Amino acid sequence: MDDLNDLRLVLRSRFPLVIIESHEEAKVRSLIEKAARADNLAFFTWSVADGLTRQNFRYEGGRNDNWNTVEGYRPALEAINERRHEIADTQALQPALRAIEKTCEAGIYLLCDAHPFLDDPVNLRLLKEIAHSYNDCPRILVLLSPELALPADLARHATRFTPHLPDVSEIRAMIRSEFELYATQNAGRKVTGDNAAVPLLVQHLAGLCEEDVRRLIRLAIHDDGALTMSDIERILKSKQEMLGENSLEIEIDTGSMEQIGGMVTLKRWLAQRRAVFIGEAATQGLDAPRGVLLLGVQGAGKSLAAKTIAGAWGVPLLRLDFATLYNKFHGETERNLRTALHSAEAMAPCVLWIDEVEKGLASDDGDADGGVSRRVLGTLLTWMSERKARVFMAATANDISHLPPELLRKGRFDEIFFVDLPSAAVRAEIFRIHLMRRRIDPAPFDLAALAAATAGFSGAEIEQAIVSALYEALGEKQPLAARHLLDEIARTRPLSVVMAEQVAALRAWADGRTVMADAE
Repeated sequence: MDDLNDLRLVLRSRFPLVIIESHEEAKVRSLIEKAARADNLAFFTWSVADGLTRQNFRYEGGRNDNWNTVEGYRPALEAINERRHEIADTQALQPALRAIEKTCEAGIYLLCDAHPFLDDPVNLRLLKEIAHSYNDCPRILVLLSPELALPADLARHATRFTPHLPDVSEIRAMIRSEFELYATQNAGRKVTGDNAAVPLLVQHLAGLCEEDVRRLIRLAIHDDGALTMSDIERILKSKQEMLGENSLEIEIDTGSMEQIGGMVTLKRWLAQRRAVFIGEAATQGLDAPRGVLLLGVQGAGKSLAAKTIAGAWGVPLLRLDFATLYNKFHGETERNLRTALHSAEAMAPCVLWIDEVEKGLASDDGDADGGVSRRVLGTLLTWMSERKARVFMAATANDISHLPPELLRKGRFDEIFFVDLPSAAVRAEIFRIHLMRRRIDPAPFDLAALAAATAGFSGAEIEQAIVSALYEALGEKQPLAARHLLDEIARTRPLSVVMAEQVAALRAWADGRTVMADAE
């Protein structure tokens, strides 16, 4: 992509205001300066620290004398071409805008970090006056900030420019460059480490600007000269901090599908789509999978399954917490959601996990909260339909009656899986998995008998029975035995008994409407 050419096209579009949201101030400034030089335009910058400054002043006799009268400034006759000239008393935005308004100097005016001062109605009015006079004097105001929003009546005079982010080939080139730089600075010592970490590094640096990409590469290698999986985890955390999104939490411990008992159908479905999602060359042309809804009985392993999708596919897992999105001010909740989804796209490829999605979305008219939850639902549904980034949405739900019907329409998710209570064979497997996780040899235990004793138990209830039995064994100062487990199982009343009617209703709804996560 040619940022300079794209910027010149934007500057020639006759919009008086250009909005650039970017952290790469040095890069953007350099691009604008090159564009001004290429098109022979005056170039001014403003910041609250330096005030208004002409960056490429050229004294040409009386040709630009109209500028000499602004704020009492008059350059000396011996001024050298291309020198900076500061306009006195313009550190505040308002006098800087008044100075720009008074002059007829056509050119580009780069305003850095003006966003804190746009709440002032005088500043907004001055911006509008300059925009209205564009046909008489083509002054282009470029507002550069990490984040900036204009009122609707001013936004109609503005267009946006976004510098492109490095693609995969550019990131690989930067990694090679930083590896070579490390060798040069360390007497020829080459970077070592895990070969599998390099493609993950490339993958996880996607969505960041060039400046941040180089910083994170150096963070990974310069402490010990090695690139390892622990460096990848550190980069993911740093990337999240750079994105500045607190509604998304990166889950590092994603596990693997081997930690889940049963769910054979779901595992096979995910295995078939892994190569397409991570973009392996042989799968080019196939649509990437978009997401699944995991519906089922509480404690049956929906959340664990959602988490392990990321581990099985080798991509980051982002958890979206609806509770952190809601804000008392009108429109802020929806904006927070859009920001979170944009950050997820910047982390792509990744899995976006929304646990108990029904608790964050309205299934009624939404009047109880002033319509906020309905607008949140609309924002989410639009993103689900229109997103291009490889963000796989894994949502879980316990109560189908609280799910909005719009969310269940075919096409929102690739598939809706029902996670039922485990069968006897799966319960035996769950016992084996949890005993081994606690470094207990499952061989001495009759797993089939334990599975038979836990009919109607969920995976979470089996795990808690093991935990409680371990405490009993500890109190007796004895190793865990089958009697400890059987005694705890006898004392437990599973959810399938306590809430039998609700579980039965959920199963009845899922029959014929969803795909069973586990084979019969």
